Amino acid sequence: MITDASVREAARRAGLLVRWTDVAGVEREVGPDVLRAVVEGLQCDGAPVHPPLLTACCGQALAMPEATGAACWVDEQGREQAARADAHGQWRVPDRPGYWQWRQGGRQQAVAVAPQQAWWPRDVLRGWGLSAQIYSLRAGGDAGIGDSAGCAGWADLLRRHGGDALGLSPMHAGMPPGPGHSPYSPSHRGWLDPLQASLPQVIPQAANAVLRQDDKLTTAIAAATAQRRIDWPHSAALKWRWLRQVRQWLRTETPSQHERVQAWCAAQGEPLQRYCQHAADASTGSAEDHAFAQWLAQQAWAQVQDRLSNDGAKIGLIADLAVGCAPQGVEARTGGAHLLQGLELGAPPDAFNPLGQAWGITTWSPLALQREGFDPYIRVLRAVMAGRGGLRIDHILGLQRLWVLPRDASAGQGVYLRYPFDDLINLLVLESWRHRCVLIGEDLGVVPPGIRQRLAARGVLGIEVLPFARDGEHFQPAPRWRRDAVAMPSTHDLPPLAGWLRGRDLRWRARMGELTELPAALRARARDVQALSAVAGGEETTLEARALSLVAQTPSRLALLPLEDALGSRAQVNLPGTVNGHPNWRRRLPLVWDRGTTDARVARFSATRRKAMR
Repeated sequence: MITDASVREAARRAGLLVRWTDVAGVEREVGPDVLRAVVEGLQCDGAPVHPPLLTACCGQALAMPEATGAACWVDEQGREQAARADAHGQWRVPDRPGYWQWRQGGRQQAVAVAPQQAWWPRDVLRGWGLSAQIYSLRAGGDAGIGDSAGCAGWADLLRRHGGDALGLSPMHAGMPPGPGHSPYSPSHRGWLDPLQASLPQVIPQAANAVLRQDDKLTTAIAAATAQRRIDWPHSAALKWRWLRQVRQWLRTETPSQHERVQAWCAAQGEPLQRYCQHAADASTGSAEDHAFAQWLAQQAWAQVQDRLSNDGAKIGLIADLAVGCAPQGVEARTGGAHLLQGLELGAPPDAFNPLGQAWGITTWSPLALQREGFDPYIRVLRAVMAGRGGLRIDHILGLQRLWVLPRDASAGQGVYLRYPFDDLINLLVLESWRHRCVLIGEDLGVVPPGIRQRLAARGVLGIEVLPFARDGEHFQPAPRWRRDAVAMPSTHDLPPLAGWLRGRDLRWRARMGELTELPAALRARARDVQALSAVAGGEETTLEARALSLVAQTPSRLALLPLEDALGSRAQVNLPGTVNGHPNWRRRLPLVWDRGTTDARVARFSATRRKAMR
């Protein structure tokens, strides 16, 4: 007979947290029905795992059971050095980071040795930059979906005012556009989204030649480019049509360039081939079209990173790693054994979303990761860090625990699943060091005790967002913001500062029937605005300007100004917890804006930042 007690015991063995503390500090206990459903989805067989890969920090010691006698460490180049054990049988790992082999006779163990802290540029004390939703950017001929060419004007702005970074929304290969389309629900996190790559930027001769030959395509691209909001299926179809024709033009008209593209694709080997075979379909194109599209995307973003570096940006592009992938996508179809089956990720109720969230995505099984020596995780880290100066890890709290629920269950019918935090953070920091890539962890929501301190000790910056930078009803003055963090006035899940001050998000919630007491909510927001005004000093006349200056004055190691705040926009990028009714992930930056005012706002942010460092 299966009792509630036996279900709880099985849940504990599977790594589920039967009890947890919510955002209000109240301890909760997960019901047996939820535990039973999630345990069944995890498919734990209870067999012990002998991990093919161990992890440690430089100078730490590891236990190698029943290991006696002489041993050695072998680095990635095959060089050996003596291994030494202490009196307790603990083996000190090398002082140099890397992937090592511990060998003793015919026995060996792979060990990833991480530095104590993630990489950070030595000459950046308090950096600053801009952040952008790629799809929202504007460039001539982008067919209605912002792409790499849209970074050009903002890169110029960074150069003029001495900025260090340009943070971007996820660049992962996306799902076929449709209802609920989100950059945080990708098809594959290890490859890039061709819809975000500009053909005219990378191969202008071929791109323009195709348009001269196809008047209908040219007209359709121009019309889509001018649209205020993105029609994802229509614009995606235009971009893929253009891309296929450009590939054919290159093969016919410039065979030498086409051969160089093919050589790049061949060098990627079986992983690219497998991805393209599964990504190909009647709407987008053949496997060869997808391989060309990956070459195009790699070239496009490499050019943007080179431009930023040459302009003096100390960090450059900051990529964004989604916490999971779509269960119907290529990553899930080609790596299903590594992923959670029949379960999806989400979040319990928190300050962002009182009802919690069900994200409709999956991710790696912690048990499968350990059995595979963390290979799927390492491969994705390397893919998203390559050619980037920084990486933002969405919901980095998931390195310790993730809220999982049976697919199609409500957000509250979930439970926390424990992940091997020490191993995951060691590998993250090691790859940061190898790629010279800054690490930023989105640590908002229901935050486990102590995790922010553990991340900061490893050089991973958290995120401080103005509306939540407070103690109760009182906003934090600039000096009290976290140093080991990125300071921001807003995020993609919040309205821009101008919209927040005016309660635009509350009005949207009321319009969609999610907020029944709008007058009371607006009065509460007005009290928040008054409290912010009390702490936001400065000489600027508007509260919006003073609040941006407060963010710039913080001791945080990096401050990012979203483009929506640089433009003074009020419209929210994404209203969490909604699929229909709000134009999530569809808003584009305006076709025309006051460039002088925007330039002055960015200049003031930069100047305030420099002044705060004196």
